[in-house]
Amino acid sequence: MKTAIVTDTNSGLSAKQAEELGIYLIPMPFFVGEETYYEGKDITHADFFEKMRAGEDVFTSQPSPSVITSLWEKLLQDYDRVLHFPMTAELSGSYETAKALALDCDGRVLVVDDRRISVTLEQSVRNALVLLEQGKTAEQVKEILEEERFDASIYIALDTVEYLKKGGRLSATGAAMATILSIKPVLQVTEGRLGVYKKVRGMKNAKGVLISALKNDLETRFRGVTMNIFAGYSGGDPALGEGWLREVQAAFPDALVRLISLPLSICCHTGEGALGVGCAKAR
Repeated sequence: MKTAIVTDTNSGLSAKQAEELGIYLIPMPFFVGEETYYEGKDITHADFFEKMRAGEDVFTSQPSPSVITSLWEKLLQDYDRVLHFPMTAELSGSYETAKALALDCDGRVLVVDDRRISVTLEQSVRNALVLLEQGKTAEQVKEILEEERFDASIYIALDTVEYLKKGGRLSATGAAMATILSIKPVLQVTEGRLGVYKKVRGMKNAKGVLISALKNDLETRFRGVTMNIFAGYSGGDPALGEGWLREVQAAFPDALVRLISLPLSICCHTGEGALGVGCAKAR
């Protein structure tokens, strides 16, 4: 049976990459001030961070149900099944929305609960393509990837705590003290949940924590598992990402580390200058 794969820009995939892979990509909406923008469609990373520096408030959102269902309906004219990959249910209502909408599709739309976001979600999509090429059914792919959902890890170091404060995750007093003391939170996304992994002084120390944390995961949780490794950054300055890629590649010389620019839906919460590392099981 023919199976279509759908995900959204929370995966970090661009429209060009999605087209090359043969998958269908939903641009995620977010608000800048009172204006609605769609990632990869009507705003660039550079423009986004320029607005953020100007003090504009930024908020994430979800695609409207009609956007999702209209795409499914179109695909089901040519495909027998649709595998839909939303971001982790622990960080967004996208999964629950898609799951509810799929009830009206007579079992032809399968919503994958893989608890992932950004590069780990992208890796799930790529793994799905491999499994389908191997002859697995959509139902089997969903089962396999949900069983492997926790074979992934992400760590992100924030250069600013301003957006943690705006999002209510940090008090104004705590944010002020973090700024004065140059405290950089290192966040962890594991099992679909976001939490604070460590707090350190300065980005240099934070980068050391990112690399050591990922090394520890690869040597313990993922020993013997084939993992792809990623370096990520937020910001409109590509030099920031390229410099970070060189550091991560030097720390993992036996791997081919791939650089990604964090999705804007994540940058809404991290602000500019964030750096990250991640890994996910590869097929």
